[in-house]
Amino acid sequence: MQSRRSFLGTISVPTAAAAMGLSIRPTELRATAHDIAENLRKHPGTASALAADEDFWFEVAQAFTVDRSLVNLNNGGVSPAPALVQDAMKRHLDFSNLAPTYTMWQVLEPQREGVRDRMARQWGVNAEEIAFTRNSSESLQAVQFGIDLQRGDEVLTTTQDYGRMITTFRQRVRREGIVLNQIQIPVPAEDPKEIVRLFAEAITPRTKAILACHMINLTGQILPVTELNALAREHGIPLIIDGAHALAHFDFSLAELDVDNYSTSLHKWLFAPHGTGLLYVRREKIPEIWPLMAAPERMDTDIRKFEEIGTHPAANYLAIGEALTFHQGLGPKRKEERLIYLRNYWAEQLLQNENVRLHTSLKPGFACGIACVQVEGIETNDLRDYLWNDHRIISVAINHSEFEGLRVSPSVYTTLPELDRFIDAVDGVARKGLPS
Repeated sequence: MQSRRSFLGTISVPTAAAAMGLSIRPTELRATAHDIAENLRKHPGTASALAADEDFWFEVAQAFTVDRSLVNLNNGGVSPAPALVQDAMKRHLDFSNLAPTYTMWQVLEPQREGVRDRMARQWGVNAEEIAFTRNSSESLQAVQFGIDLQRGDEVLTTTQDYGRMITTFRQRVRREGIVLNQIQIPVPAEDPKEIVRLFAEAITPRTKAILACHMINLTGQILPVTELNALAREHGIPLIIDGAHALAHFDFSLAELDVDNYSTSLHKWLFAPHGTGLLYVRREKIPEIWPLMAAPERMDTDIRKFEEIGTHPAANYLAIGEALTFHQGLGPKRKEERLIYLRNYWAEQLLQNENVRLHTSLKPGFACGIACVQVEGIETNDLRDYLWNDHRIISVAINHSEFEGLRVSPSVYTTLPELDRFIDAVDGVARKGLPS
C-alpha cells in the first residue's frame, strides 16, 4: 500500500497536475476515490485493527471536500459525498442538459438498471425488488400510505420512531379513522427479547401494521428487526422497517435480515448524492402496496411503480454507482469498525464526568456510529448553541419526552483532533457549566 508520504507527494505536485490538464487549486489537490478504494482493498489487517490506524483513515478523508474550519458531527442528518460522487453527478447533469428528452430520457435513464442491479447484489436481493426514491421518508410513505387500512384498524409503533413517519400515520388517523398505538422501549435497550416482548404484548386483534426502526435516529439504537418481522408474520401483520440510518452504516445484508420491505436514505451513510433513497419490497409483496403516485395497472407487480413520480433527474441516481464503488472499496466492515471506534473515542472520555449520561449502549451489536449524550444540569439546546457559536461544532439537540441530549454522528472523514475539539468543549461544560 502507498505510504502516507508518497500519497501526499502524488497530490501536491503542481507540475503533475498541470501536465494532466487539472486545476492546481488547493481544494482540488485530493486523492481520487478510485485510488483510495484500490489501496484499501490491498491493505492488510483486520477491520477492528484498522479502526485505529490514523494513516489509513487520513487517506480516506482526502476523498471528501469538507470544510475543515468547522467540525461536522451531524452526518446522520445528511452526509457530504466524496468528490468522486460529486463529479459523476455533475458530469451526468451536464450531459442531461445537452438535449434532455434524448440525453436524459433515452441515454441516461436506461443506465439506472445497471445501478439497480449493483445495489441489489450488494445487499443480497433481486434487482426486481429495488426501487430508487428521493429519501427514506418517500420510501416509507409509499408503504405507509400504500397498505390498505380501514376505520378502526390499529398501527403499532414506538414513541421513538421518526417524527415524519408518526405524522404520516397521524394523517391517516385524521383522514381515515385508523388508530395509532405507540409503546415505550428502554433507553438504551440491551435486551432484544424484551423489545420483542413489548411489541408482542401491544398487538391486538385490530393491529394491521407495525412500524419499527432498524436504527433509531434519536440515539443510534439498533432494534432486532428480524425477530420483529418474524413476530409480525406470526400474526399476519406487515412490518414496515425504517432503515434510514442503518444501510451502509454497519455491515449486514437485506437477505440475512429476511424482511418484506426496507426503506432507507442513500445520502446518509452510503455518501450518495443528496436526494437519493431506496425502497426494497420482497417481490411477492409488491402487488399488496399501492404506489404514492398512480401507476398503470400493468405495473402492479413491478417494483418500478414506486418510481412513477413524473420528470426526475437521471444524474442523482446514476451517481449512486460511484458511491457504491467507494463503499465497496472502503469495505463495509472496515467502515463499521471505524465508526464504532470514533464513537467510543469521544464517549468513553466524556463519561469520565459523573454528570455525563449516554443514552446509547456501547455494547457490541446495539449501536454503531451514532450516540446521544447528555450533560445533566445543562439545557441541551443551550449546549448545542454553545458548541456552534463558540467552537463551530455542528451537533443535533434531541428533546424527547423521555430523554434529551446531543446526537453525535462523526463519519469516516472525521479526524481525532476534530473529536478532541468536541471532547474538550463538552468536558469544559460538564466541569464548569456554560460560560456566562
